[in-house]
Amino acid sequence: MSATSTEQPAEQHHELKRVMGPKLLLLFIVGDILGAGVYAVTGQMAATVGGMVWLPFLLAFVVATMTALSYLELVTKYPQAAGAALYAHKAFGVHFVTFLVAFAVVCSGITSASTSANVLSQNLTGGLLVNGWLDEAPSTTTTMLIAMAFMVLLALINLRGVGESVKFNVILTLVEMTALALVIGVGFWAMARGEGDLSRVVTFQTADQQSAFMAITLATSVAFFAMVGFEDSVNMVEETHEPERIFPRTMLTGLGIAVIIYMLVAVSVVAVLTPAELAEINKSEGRALLEVVSKGAPDVPIDRIFPFLAVFAVANTALINMLMASRLLYGLAKQDVLPRTLASVSPNRRAPWVGIGFSTVLALGLIWYVATQSDSPVVTQLSGTTSLLLLGVFTIVNVACLVLRRDGQQGFFRSPGITPLIAAILALALIFVPWGERDSMQYVIATVMVLVGVVLWLITWLTNRGVRAQKTGFRDIEHLGD
Repeated sequence: MSATSTEQPAEQHHELKRVMGPKLLLLFIVGDILGAGVYAVTGQMAATVGGMVWLPFLLAFVVATMTALSYLELVTKYPQAAGAALYAHKAFGVHFVTFLVAFAVVCSGITSASTSANVLSQNLTGGLLVNGWLDEAPSTTTTMLIAMAFMVLLALINLRGVGESVKFNVILTLVEMTALALVIGVGFWAMARGEGDLSRVVTFQTADQQSAFMAITLATSVAFFAMVGFEDSVNMVEETHEPERIFPRTMLTGLGIAVIIYMLVAVSVVAVLTPAELAEINKSEGRALLEVVSKGAPDVPIDRIFPFLAVFAVANTALINMLMASRLLYGLAKQDVLPRTLASVSPNRRAPWVGIGFSTVLALGLIWYVATQSDSPVVTQLSGTTSLLLLGVFTIVNVACLVLRRDGQQGFFRSPGITPLIAAILALALIFVPWGERDSMQYVIATVMVLVGVVLWLITWLTNRGVRAQKTGFRDIEHLGD
């Protein structure tokens, strides 16, 4: 292991650059939240609660915002790149628990990016079909290969460095906001012409014999996938100027913008499309918004353009999630929670190239596995798995926030009162209350991914036993990103 000890100091000279100000950070947060989620889950939610599809979005926003307040309290106290893993370690001090939290966050980024890649593939092929550039719908294998090719493209973009990636994010965020503005505009235009029924927004309807409470809880759990993304920003803290000052205002502003857009999109969807149309749309993932613009503006060939706008929108989500995953791997590896190799930074671009490659390989394997082994829709399985992983992480972060209030360290922001406790209870409820209603495959995928983390932990522990004075865990928690 002598080679490791001699090469390590050289590695320390290549640090991440602080390239993000408040504007780039705001676009980063808004772009991540507004990405694939609203395209992927709207039809599924409408099939569960009918016209009240806006309500699960609103409830998911409430849970997400309360959790975001905990993140803000913690990130202004501990501005390092490991995010939830750092907070769990500081609160509980158990290295194994810290590793599992970190790995769950990495996996959530990978499952979210994989969801986006599949939605992108479906919209791309759908656009080719609508425009007559394909004679028939592509096979599942073709769709899978397109999604995998896109993940490779994202890796190449991330290897260019975070500066280039964030600039690309700005372009994609503006495109996805344009696409959603198009949905909102068409929806309200249709209502103004009397072709929409606004009364549907208070109509509760489900095909199953469920209580209103269970249906709304299940739909909120599904909607949570559309609200995640704000937590990714804390893993970019080492690349942000003055994070203690700009994070609270920027994150809350981003969440506020996102929920306003979601509410307007939800109203447009349920006002323009009938319950029967929404139920039918649920059978083909990611088409609810396309149907709104097609029905609301039949004389304009929007349906020929919109799928390609959706491609850019979901590409943005995938880019940000893979950025987060690679940089979290980087931060953890520097503290020997993961193998030190994952902390390697390219000398020219100063990008964590090993972390990018590792997370991309995991994403490719996940896309292949779900597409070939599951009979259920790929997007449904991957988005549901993402929600489960993050709800578990959010539960721990909220509890950690309460525990760490006793450490005497003051930050620049404090979540009001017992808000973290309420957020922890709600996040936990969204995991277990819909247990019998969720597809069991989502729990299986999440469990298998966590078990992969356990194996990696054991490998790291066995490897570190041979390095003198090195343990499998955080070595210097106060300088995690240095």
